[in-house]
Amino acid sequence: MSRLRQFARLEASIGGQNGRWAIAALAIAVLAGLPLVAIVWASLAGGGETIAGLAATVLPTYIANTALLMLLAGGFAALVGTGCAWLVAATAFPGRRLLGWALVLPLAVPAYIAAYIYADMLDYAGPVQSTLRSITGWGADDYAAPDIRSLGGGALVLGIVLYPYVYLLARTAFTTQSTTQFRAARSLGAAPARAFWQVALPAARPAIAGGLALVLMEVLADFGVAEYFAIPTFSTGIFRSWLAAGDKAAALKLAAVMLVFVIALVALEAATRRGRSDSRDGLSAPASAEPLVALSPTGKALAFLACAVPVLLGFVLPAGYLAAMALGDVAQASAGNLGEYLSGSLWLGLAAATVCLAAALLLAFARARSQSPLTNGAIRVATLGYALPGALLAVGLLAPLGTFDQSLTRFARDTLGWGGGLLLTGTSAILVYALSVRFLTVAYNTVGSGLARIPPGLDAAARSLGAAPSRVLLRIYAPLLGPSLAGAAALVFIDTLRELPATLILRPFNLETLATRTYRLASDERLVEASIPALILLAAGLLPVLVLNRLGKR
Repeated sequence: MSRLRQFARLEASIGGQNGRWAIAALAIAVLAGLPLVAIVWASLAGGGETIAGLAATVLPTYIANTALLMLLAGGFAALVGTGCAWLVAATAFPGRRLLGWALVLPLAVPAYIAAYIYADMLDYAGPVQSTLRSITGWGADDYAAPDIRSLGGGALVLGIVLYPYVYLLARTAFTTQSTTQFRAARSLGAAPARAFWQVALPAARPAIAGGLALVLMEVLADFGVAEYFAIPTFSTGIFRSWLAAGDKAAALKLAAVMLVFVIALVALEAATRRGRSDSRDGLSAPASAEPLVALSPTGKALAFLACAVPVLLGFVLPAGYLAAMALGDVAQASAGNLGEYLSGSLWLGLAAATVCLAAALLLAFARARSQSPLTNGAIRVATLGYALPGALLAVGLLAPLGTFDQSLTRFARDTLGWGGGLLLTGTSAILVYALSVRFLTVAYNTVGSGLARIPPGLDAAARSLGAAPSRVLLRIYAPLLGPSLAGAAALVFIDTLRELPATLILRPFNLETLATRTYRLASDERLVEASIPALILLAAGLLPVLVLNRLGKR
């Protein structure tokens, strides 16, 4: 009874019936924040000898490699994304409209698939070096080719598929910021380059920094590229410590250090959002409007090449290479078990999408019904999962759930005569839980944007007629949110298909997905056999890319 009274007091303090939605948001936040609590707890709960051992052996290497990979990949993405965005937004050249859309396509290619493809293309026995030797007659000792399986090669691969994050936000900033200032600078005699550096670029800097923060989050979370190119980073270190070495304490300590990087990037992204200007006095000009910068014929050709090369390297070559391999006899013969992997991916994606939709709908409705600081704080915590790397999320969940599972299994054995193994660990439920925490942000943002377009008067009218909040949710919000719910489900479903590190760590032994199958085959240097599942993953990634491109234009 005392707990019921406490619950009632909490509900009353939040605000009557609306408090129920706030409490629901708080419950979701507790479940979503469990990995963070476990990692922070592990970092504070002793284990000084473990962190000292890591500091004396692998930790400096992990920090240096992770930071350098982020620096190189982020710098490349910022340079390409910002440059292409300015060319598309401010100049006119042949193919500008098509390339303005196509520059987003590399985001559809999972980074680990791009790594497999470029390693196969650029290795000694690959088509590039083989063609070079056949044309020149050189031998192995007559030339020195750069090693793609290196930290620099990993940064190049990550940068070429992640630059669209910067491109999208920079293009929006360049096309919506005040063009009056740029034209005023030009009228005062400033050269186009000077006007760009002193007017256009400073105005777009917050948006560029926001896109760069997203790139750095993806680089920090990467596992497939770093693992395949043998780059020791936090993600690979956590994976090896937990699964290969069985050292859970070391994995949790590494996750705690990695969490510092995550917090810094989340703070950077939040700061860039606060710094973005809401000025819209220079809305996107019509396609027929005079460009801000007039290019010479040579300049137009160079602009076309500058925008076409990223599309070629980031999408056309990987997609074409996979398609060519997928049409071969070896790939076709190895597709016999494709249905098994496809079914595993489908049900896992549907399960995660269902859980995320339910949680996102509750969070969105809680925000609409209650604006208390507790509700807003709970939503903020619940939607932090997308910033958490998959490896960090996995070990953060396994640590507390493993302890709980041991107690639950012991109780079931002593009380109910249970004779099996652990009840939760190694099951699909834990994997769905982790993926739901990881991608709840995607669902919430999509559902929340749809909810913001519903007139609040409908809610007020229904309540004035005596409808309970749950009835308002089911009879008014759910039907009007249909397109947003469908979009959120599709995005979560596709993100689940492509997720690799969390699935590798948490999946049951009898579950194989398209992502894990591609990883296992490529790791065994059987890329031809992996081409069909990899091509399916690439094709699935086109949907969120098209959505992002449309939102970017808005």
